[in-house]
Amino acid sequence: MPTPAETLDPILLAGLEGLELRARTLVDGYLAGQHRSAGRGYSAEFAEHREYAPGDDPRYVDWKIYGRTDKFFLKQFEAESDLVCTLAVDASESMTYRSRPAALSKWEVAQCLAAALAHLVLRNRDRVGLAVFDDQLRHWMPASNRPALGEQLIGVLERTSCGGKSSIGSALHELAGRLRQRGVVVVFSDLLDEVETLLAGLKHLRYQRHEVIVLQLLDPAELDFPFQRTVRFQGLESAGDELVQLPGMRQAYLAAMKKFLRQVHAGCRAGQVDYQLVGTDASPVIALKRLLMRRP
Repeated sequence: MPTPAETLDPILLAGLEGLELRARTLVDGYLAGQHRSAGRGYSAEFAEHREYAPGDDPRYVDWKIYGRTDKFFLKQFEAESDLVCTLAVDASESMTYRSRPAALSKWEVAQCLAAALAHLVLRNRDRVGLAVFDDQLRHWMPASNRPALGEQLIGVLERTSCGGKSSIGSALHELAGRLRQRGVVVVFSDLLDEVETLLAGLKHLRYQRHEVIVLQLLDPAELDFPFQRTVRFQGLESAGDELVQLPGMRQAYLAAMKKFLRQVHAGCRAGQVDYQLVGTDASPVIALKRLLMRRP
């Protein structure tokens, strides 16, 4: 039997007033778990042994192994640490697009998912940061778990107006230079940019050993191209308007979109970046659940 949160659809979400309420509705019933660092410390969960070295704490000598081998080995344990999560949200003008079948624009879906994830991270007393970008970083909030951070982060998302051009790769390079501690970077974007440059930005983050998750947000009209007659398309990001004769164009558009998505997906897979395509007409809860399942 699905829970109320699992049946939440974009139309219902669009009817909720305020990003705070939308975010809290999305996370209702979901709890974040513990996260362990890749480092070693002395906690409750055993990881491995290593040979004793002068200066090591003798309390962690494994005396059973000493009895069998006549050599000193130390027990090592996994160190529990807080998660450092940075939310990178695309605020370029193309993110404002919303076709009639969609209740929310790409930007509104990105806002909701980022705010919901911030709620979950802070609820678990982990640290969360925010980077809002178009062709460069427009807003930057270093990761923290301060009590007031959730309200501040949502305030930034609510006040941000989309309108700049996309340069995702450049913005991610800039973000990589700001991050001082290894963590998880979640990118919310339509990725409508040159594939080679955006993949280079993602590669920079991976080179710094961040775990990177990409949610590519696309409107159903961008995926299906349902237009059938002559249509005037309003250009975004200074592209200008254009009157287009549609007969025969749909097939070419769908072929180009399929190639673009294939290149993005293959590039993410090759770069060990978790990739997820999110249609803005689908339930945001499904996207949120999949996002949470990226990390054990």
